[in-house]
Amino acid sequence: MALIELRRIFKSYFLHGKRIDVLRDVSLDIEKGELVSLIGPSGAGKSTFLHVLGTLDAPAAGTMTFDGRSVFTMNDAELAELRNRSIGFVFQSHFLLPEFTAVENVAMPALLRRLDRKQALHDARELLERMGLLARAEHRPGELSGGESQRVALARALVLKPTLLLADEPTGNLDPATGESIHNLLREVNRELGVTAVVVTHNEELARSMPRQLRMATGSILPVVPEGGEGEDAPLSPAVPTPPTPAAATPEATPGFPEEGGE
Repeated sequence: MALIELRRIFKSYFLHGKRIDVLRDVSLDIEKGELVSLIGPSGAGKSTFLHVLGTLDAPAAGTMTFDGRSVFTMNDAELAELRNRSIGFVFQSHFLLPEFTAVENVAMPALLRRLDRKQALHDARELLERMGLLARAEHRPGELSGGESQRVALARALVLKPTLLLADEPTGNLDPATGESIHNLLREVNRELGVTAVVVTHNEELARSMPRQLRMATGSILPVVPEGGEGEDAPLSPAVPTPPTPAAATPEATPGFPEEGGE
C-alpha cells in the first residue's frame, strides 16, 4: 500500500474576480520510503500542492489517504494530530525562535507535546550531531550561518520521527554549495532513517539527483524523463483510471488569494 494516495485533486482561487485553477485533476501515489523532487516555475502550483499534501490546506475536490486513512474526512483535531505525529515541514526560511538555542529549537516540537524534556533534548542533540552541528548546540540562531540555521530546521522537522518530510524550497536562500549540502542531508535522512520525503526546488540539477523526479506545470503533475529516456514529458498516469470530469462536476473555486509570492 502506498503511504499517500491522491485522487482527482482540484484547487482553485478567485483573484480580482478571475478564477485561477492551481491544481487540476492531480492523481498521484507516493510509496513509503520514496525520495521525490518536484520542480516547476513560480506560480505552477508547487506550494499549494505541498500544502494539500501536508494537510495545511484542503482541496476543492478529490480524496487523499495517508497510510490507509482518509484524510479529508478528518476533523480539525484529527488533522492536527496527524500533522504533529506524522509530518515534518522544512521551509525556505528556517523560522527558528531567536531567543532559544539550537538544541532547544530542535527539541521544541517535543517540548510542546509535553514529552519528557531530558529525552527531547537528548534526541535533539543526536539529530544535531547527524547534521554536523553538535558543537553549535548552545548557539542561538543569530550566531548561526544560513546553512547552519537550515540544518537546525531540518533537525527540528525530524525530532518527532515523522513518516513524511515535506521541504518547500529548503535551499532557496542558500548559496549553491550550501544548498547541495542540505540536499545531501535530505538524501541521507531518507536513506538511513527511512523517512519518505517530497522536496520542492527550482534547482533542476539537485532535483535530478533524487530517485523520483516530478514536474509541476499549470496545475498538473508530470514525470521528468530521465536523461537518455524516450519522448517528452507527459502527464503522469494515475494508479487508477480516471474518466473525464463532466462539466457539471467541475469543482468550485475557493474564495481567497493564492499565497503571497506565488508558488
